[in-house]
Amino acid sequence: MKQIPLFDSKDIDINSCENEWVDMPEYQNVKQEEAEFTATFKFRTKDDYDEFHDLVKKHIFGGQKVFDGMQSLDKKQAWYPLNRSDSNTFRYTDRKEPLPAKFPIYIVSKARYKFNPTVNTLKKMNVPFYIVVEEDEYDKYCNLVDRDQILILPQKYKDDYDRYWEDEDGRCGPGAARNFVWDHSWQNGHDWHWVMDDNIESFKRLNNNKKIRCDSSTIFHIVEQFILRYTNVAIAGLCYDYFCPATDARPPIKFNTRIYSCLLIRNDIPYRWRGRYNEDTDLSLRALKDGWVTVQFNAFLQEKMATQKLRGGNSKEFYDGEGTLNKSQMLEDMHPDVAKVAYMHNRWHHHVDYKPFMQNAIIRKADIRINDDVNNYGLTIRKRKTI
Repeated sequence: MKQIPLFDSKDIDINSCENEWVDMPEYQNVKQEEAEFTATFKFRTKDDYDEFHDLVKKHIFGGQKVFDGMQSLDKKQAWYPLNRSDSNTFRYTDRKEPLPAKFPIYIVSKARYKFNPTVNTLKKMNVPFYIVVEEDEYDKYCNLVDRDQILILPQKYKDDYDRYWEDEDGRCGPGAARNFVWDHSWQNGHDWHWVMDDNIESFKRLNNNKKIRCDSSTIFHIVEQFILRYTNVAIAGLCYDYFCPATDARPPIKFNTRIYSCLLIRNDIPYRWRGRYNEDTDLSLRALKDGWVTVQFNAFLQEKMATQKLRGGNSKEFYDGEGTLNKSQMLEDMHPDVAKVAYMHNRWHHHVDYKPFMQNAIIRKADIRINDDVNNYGLTIRKRKTI
């Protein structure tokens, strides 16, 4: 059965995201030419590959990441010169004072009190935040952040959590803490809240086919200003860095898809987190099925460290020895109409069909007045200071 939208479509062309990217920062990206030459390197051992990787990273790409992303071990690649090489030399900052986020920012964290990428990133950006931890790790996190930034997860959120599968497995993943964050934000009078994973290494701006790190809270302010133009946005967030190759032509935003890891959530939507796997996708799908709109930003990106590369968090609890079948199967059980389990690239994956939600049209507020000019909100690119 075709999903009936909760909202009228009005006159907005939902297939053209660029139509809505007005009075927003400059965004110019075009499809880059294919490689004229391609070289293949073969390695007899993993040690040989690791040595080559380190040498290339150090001596050719100036310490930047190379051969990283979603590729399998035998299909890794990189461009020379590296398309994002300017990211090591330049930073986006502000001409004057940065524009602060309007809504509170929360990090949900577990067992990452020694090394916490998102904490480090937000500190460098001078962005205020809360971090939610379990009670037995509170003292350890006090060595990482100020005590007034730490919120202890009440046990009742774990006890009452909807794990979806009725079994003896008591794990609930980050969903319980995310529900606490939602309530904490709502009870403190906020209409929206940000919730982030604890393994985000940086935030970037994509423009002119270059992904350059942004050291300003202004990017969060811009995202908020965009979504507040509309009546029916439920969730927004930043796309993963490795899902947006700088060589591709992509729109600045994408409507009606899943939002991962760095989310801006409207507090009055009638949902809460559930399930111990793929909670982000489940929440996005429930909102989309009810006719809400989600907005994924490609103009601003999150550089996220792979969960299984950074120990702590849910690495041991969910990934050591378990594999990926359960997390894919749960999503199919939750949404059998659009989610399917498939075995690809030597492991289990889930595939979600978002085409049924293309009809969820975004609706501008009646009193919104938007200029057609470019508005960079004071963001400017500067050469990185080095010591």
